[in-house]
Amino acid sequence: MDPLSTLWETFFDGDSMREALPEMLTVGLPNTLILAVSAALLGSVLGMALAVAGLSRTRWLRWPARVYTDVFRGLPAAATILLIGVGLAPLGMQVWGPNPYPLGILALSLIAAAYIGEIFRSGIQSVEAAQLEGARALGFSWGEAMRLVIVPQGVRRVLPAWVNQLIALIKDSSLVYFLGLLASQRELFRIGQDYAANTGNQSALLLAGLCYLLLTVPLTHAVNAIDRRLRRGRTVTVDPDDDGGLALAGETALPQPRTPREDPR
Repeated sequence: MDPLSTLWETFFDGDSMREALPEMLTVGLPNTLILAVSAALLGSVLGMALAVAGLSRTRWLRWPARVYTDVFRGLPAAATILLIGVGLAPLGMQVWGPNPYPLGILALSLIAAAYIGEIFRSGIQSVEAAQLEGARALGFSWGEAMRLVIVPQGVRRVLPAWVNQLIALIKDSSLVYFLGLLASQRELFRIGQDYAANTGNQSALLLAGLCYLLLTVPLTHAVNAIDRRLRRGRTVTVDPDDDGGLALAGETALPQPRTPREDPR
């Protein structure tokens, strides 16, 4: 058998893919989304806290944030998941029973927070100092200026980098299988791995990879479109039929009230 035929039968077997597809859609995909979305939300909140602490003038806030970031960015993701998932397993058994998802989500969140915190910190630091000074001149406190003026601009500037980290988080969710999963808890990669081990054919693993692509590629293009929209803003145009009427691009101008004409009599 020639190498191309062997490659095709090993990774592109349609029968193996059709056999694994229903379980991937009904079990693997929901579990992957639960892990990724939960870890993304918690990691983003922790990351923002790390970013603000890292920018603080108080060294008791700045130094722990820097140490945390260095440690969790330096450790391999698999090692962090094993440390938390196995080390805290006795506590997890007492709280929520034999479900590895909470500890897996916690581990993924701690990893993501280290990267997202640096992304947010770079975005906040990229905002011009005059923005903060202008907000303070308008009467905002430092906290209000950061929350209402600086942080929204900083997050908008690093939106593509933030989404890239979320995409990495979706892929890293496959490492939760190290903690041991029940049949109903398996995510995409674990289901593909089980089918490959049972059938001796790797097509199910390729199908799992295609499912990850279906999750990440549309997300990337959607966020890029949003980022372009935010950077371009809405164009203001003048409607020549109205006296001073303004219309935003893609919108209809509101008619201006007309002054009643005087009766010539």
